Amino acid sequence: MLGTDFVLGSPNWLDLGSPDTDAAAAFYSAVLGWRFESAGPEAGGYGFFQIEGETVAALGPLSGEGARSAWMVHFKTEDIQGTVSAVTAGGGSVRTQPMDVMGEGWLAQATDPQGAEFALWQPGRTAGLGLTSAPGALLWVELHVPDPVAGIGFYQGLFGWRSQDMQTPGMTYRVLSVKDGEQQAASFGGAAPMSDAASGGVEQPRWVPYFHAADVDATVTAATANGGSVLMPAADVPDVGRISWLADPFGAVFALLKPDPRM
Repeated sequence: MLGTDFVLGSPNWLDLGSPDTDAAAAFYSAVLGWRFESAGPEAGGYGFFQIEGETVAALGPLSGEGARSAWMVHFKTEDIQGTVSAVTAGGGSVRTQPMDVMGEGWLAQATDPQGAEFALWQPGRTAGLGLTSAPGALLWVELHVPDPVAGIGFYQGLFGWRSQDMQTPGMTYRVLSVKDGEQQAASFGGAAPMSDAASGGVEQPRWVPYFHAADVDATVTAATANGGSVLMPAADVPDVGRISWLADPFGAVFALLKPDPRM
């Protein structure tokens, strides 16, 4: 699972673009217990979701014509210009060229060859999230694309990721890990083929963040009570834990996971 000792290719930041940041902040506060802290007037409405003073995600208004509400996973790079070049060389596209974010770090946004959007973060003063793999915090990210093998190959060209096949009912799930360290300990996410049946018929190429839920069923109930929708009902996955897929009131997709305590 994720930690905060970020290395090349680690998911090190996560933010949500929303058409109504006040309503989004209220939703996630009610569902995951987050508190929203503004980054200040110079940040254009951007701010941070926190648990006990530690940043677990961020939130900002949508920008750009036709933008849709979605969670954006950021991956650590130590050379953002070089990684952007690798994106285009690998068949991806760059939506936002590298820019300095007030000295906190360098940001770029990209789309992989199959259409999944992601971002790059080269740390400055801000290394990344302050809390992961704790109740309410990010603990896993998952790539859903038509061809997971090709998708993994693209990201290996950027970050040197490793993958390990895991057989599950009806498909091969591929566990992703960063380049160095013992593979299981260095894992941070997975890749799976797209399946409309597994996500309420709204599947498209995307990265999905999983948040740690101490009680998945209660969290699902809180989400629906506050205007969210259930895309995949809570279910137990052998050797993984209890999971569910949800969408917030503006359609941003996320998932919940209570890890199997034996794992």
